[in-house]
Amino acid sequence: MVVLAASIVGKSGKVLVSRQFVDMSRIRIEGLLAAFPKLIGTGKQHTYFETENVRYVYQPIEALYLLLVTNKQSNILEDLDTLRLLSKLVPEYSYSLDEEGICKHAFELIFAFDEVISLGHKENVTVAQVKQYCEMESQEEKLHKLVMQSKINETKDVMKRKASEIDKSKIEKNRGDKGGFGPLTSIGSGRIENSSNDFSISSTGSGFGSGTGFGLTTDVDPFSTKPKGRPTASATAPSKGLGMKLGKSQKTNQFLESLKAEGEVIVEDVQPRLSQTRTAAPPLTDPVTLTVEEKLNVTLKRDGGVSNFDVQGTLSLQILNQDDGYIQVQVLTGDNQAISFKTHPNMNKELFANEHILGPKDPNRPFPTGQASDAAGVGLLKWRMQSTDESMVPLTINCWPSSSGNETYVSIEYEASSMFDLRNVVVSVPLPPLREAPSVSQIDGEWRYDSRNSILEWSVLLIDNSNRSGSMEFVVPQADSSAFFPISVRFMATDTFSDLKVTNIIPVKGGNPPKYAQRTQLITENYQVV
Repeated sequence: MVVLAASIVGKSGKVLVSRQFVDMSRIRIEGLLAAFPKLIGTGKQHTYFETENVRYVYQPIEALYLLLVTNKQSNILEDLDTLRLLSKLVPEYSYSLDEEGICKHAFELIFAFDEVISLGHKENVTVAQVKQYCEMESQEEKLHKLVMQSKINETKDVMKRKASEIDKSKIEKNRGDKGGFGPLTSIGSGRIENSSNDFSISSTGSGFGSGTGFGLTTDVDPFSTKPKGRPTASATAPSKGLGMKLGKSQKTNQFLESLKAEGEVIVEDVQPRLSQTRTAAPPLTDPVTLTVEEKLNVTLKRDGGVSNFDVQGTLSLQILNQDDGYIQVQVLTGDNQAISFKTHPNMNKELFANEHILGPKDPNRPFPTGQASDAAGVGLLKWRMQSTDESMVPLTINCWPSSSGNETYVSIEYEASSMFDLRNVVVSVPLPPLREAPSVSQIDGEWRYDSRNSILEWSVLLIDNSNRSGSMEFVVPQADSSAFFPISVRFMATDTFSDLKVTNIIPVKGGNPPKYAQRTQLITENYQVV
């Protein structure tokens, strides 16, 4: 098999990423890619076609095509296997599968393609190996960075100590010049009051001792003799420019500037601002937004059966403008008799029970408005469902560990119900402490090993009618079967158990109803196999 080029092409024919693997002219490659949009047909089931000289093998990825251009003598099965491996790598480096996301990570994708295909021939690698090769981590580089950072921190500590010593010596010198009594260490046994802002010497009488110098012989407690209220200027006020201030003083900055002038590299600590660390939620664009959200709490037994199955749902309302608050919301509930609904205390319960309309008890009172970034909204309706029926569980996990010799073979499979299409499914399997990553021999989806927490994460982007079941097999050193539990699962869906839908917005004061949008999601809050 000889792969001439691998490319990512938009539906419009725009080439986003292209990597050439054999010695061909640029004009030839551009001509082959330009001919692809014209040759591809609509409604065809196969994903390859041939011309007089080359074969095009492609796979749709949302609004894009992943394309291999090979010679006609290549093995079509190897071509499809190579295309399948490349299709797994694309989401690893570009989370947004559109033109902007692909162009942003074009170089990373080209490097990954180079690890898969060498001189036109496929390398025997996996997705995990390609990611490891592209990261190019070096222990020597990490050690060098740690040593450099240690030297920088040590230098900063030395500079701070020297700056503090210089400031203290200047303060003592200036006090001796102003007051005529030398440095502070020559004041015998008199007590010195040290506050956070200045130095002040407290004593009683009209001078220091009996006039025989500055060696005080009486032990005077400054706290018992310090006058209440505002202190007098003669007792506590230091000379101008001599007070100690919190934070970096100007003298310290001058010292650092002098070091910079001599060629020293100064690395200063910069504290991030709180406003920069906060990420703003995407603003709402519709005047009225209704969010249907259900949180799923499920505990499954490892040998089969359900220990806990609890669904808690809410319908929340967000209104941007106060003028749109005089409305009523008409909803349609599903046929699930196991779900019990409860309205907010301020809602008209009879109106909801008779006509399935949510509105305030006082029609003249509008719904409260909120900021566009407020994701919580106003709760209108709550519901809950509990069950012990295993058929209601959207996703079941079966784990089968078995030991053989010094190794433990673990087989995990999932079975999804046809009620929902699940997205961003992640199955987290705890592992015993390992020196190396587990050996994964077969998997439907992708996997990642968290060495810090010793967890193997099995991820599937989408579970629909094409893959209602899947499995994974891996091998670890011999371990007890209980070490692989509890297994945690998380996913989301755009359908709910209640099948609640908003059918109409009714303006209370007449006129045209405001435009509204409905968001529906089912998320896992605590989903485990114990």
